[in-house]
Amino acid sequence: MIKQHLIPPAQSCRRAARLSRLLLAAVCAAAPLAAQQPAAPPAAPPAAPSANQAQSAQQPPLPPGAEKTDVGAPTIVINANEVNLIFTVTDKHGHYVPNLKQSDFALLDDQKAPARVNSFHQQINLPLRVGIVIDASSSIRSRFQFEQQSATEFLIQVLKPHSDRAFVMGFDVTPSVTQDWTDNADALETGINRLHPGGGTALYDAVYTACRDKLLDVSRGQEPVRKAIVLLSDGDDNQSRAYLDDAVKMCQRAETIIYAISTNWSPSRGKGDTTLTKMAEATGGQVFFPPTVEEMSNSFHDIEEELRSQYALTYTPADFKDDGSFRTIYLYCTDRRYQVRAKKGYFAPKP
Repeated sequence: MIKQHLIPPAQSCRRAARLSRLLLAAVCAAAPLAAQQPAAPPAAPPAAPSANQAQSAQQPPLPPGAEKTDVGAPTIVINANEVNLIFTVTDKHGHYVPNLKQSDFALLDDQKAPARVNSFHQQINLPLRVGIVIDASSSIRSRFQFEQQSATEFLIQVLKPHSDRAFVMGFDVTPSVTQDWTDNADALETGINRLHPGGGTALYDAVYTACRDKLLDVSRGQEPVRKAIVLLSDGDDNQSRAYLDDAVKMCQRAETIIYAISTNWSPSRGKGDTTLTKMAEATGGQVFFPPTVEEMSNSFHDIEEELRSQYALTYTPADFKDDGSFRTIYLYCTDRRYQVRAKKGYFAPKP
């Protein structure tokens, strides 16, 4: 499991001062970057997303790039050494904020301003690749039928034939795919109905396997799609061989966002809810806590709205090295009334 270490106040202050110096240097570098548009980015393997905790501080504005703000379904071509960042912007009430421009955001990659922003799109309509991962352990037996019904309605409403695809995975002590990738809503519904509750809960194993076997496909390169897992669970793991950190890192390598819906309807939040929150936040997703099982469909509706209401930014990192290291991402809106939700970083590919 992930271990937390307390940082002494003095050390924390030194780290804050160091970050401030880095940010000041990035501010100074942002202006000349606008004029230094490379003729052709160097060839390198595609960058994969991931997560880490970002630190809050003043950030430099994004350097100017090829800004595209057309609404619809633009074609996004990702070059070898570019990072594709999909993110959501909400106000303090959780409502999605449309019509923002590239100049409304600031970004640091590995604590440096990007060398170049190559494209920016508003409300893009990329094809979806969605994994429905359902907790079928004995702990959720009483509400399992509602989970199946809500998941089926979500797929029927969200998936567009010939464009989007989804798969269905259930898990208790082991994960099991009951319907592989398809755009056929009837087949997906059948896959959901094949699930039956019983046994322990191997949550981390299920998320790890779903990302590794279904969502991580390096053979096709950096495909311009939105990849997400919709996870229904109470978050209580008691059977996994993988750890929480393993599952999160595999999601990051697979460039997959987690949207978790908690099936814990007790008045207080439990340890499992904390687990679901960590998974969602680390991957740029969100966790939902419907107050009753009957209101679970509202959470699915919110996920549907978010998947169709996001921004996309592609950029070339500064000092990029294909060494397999984790590179942090810090993105925020210059209008501090708005909150940006994005992945916290990514793993650079290895040569």
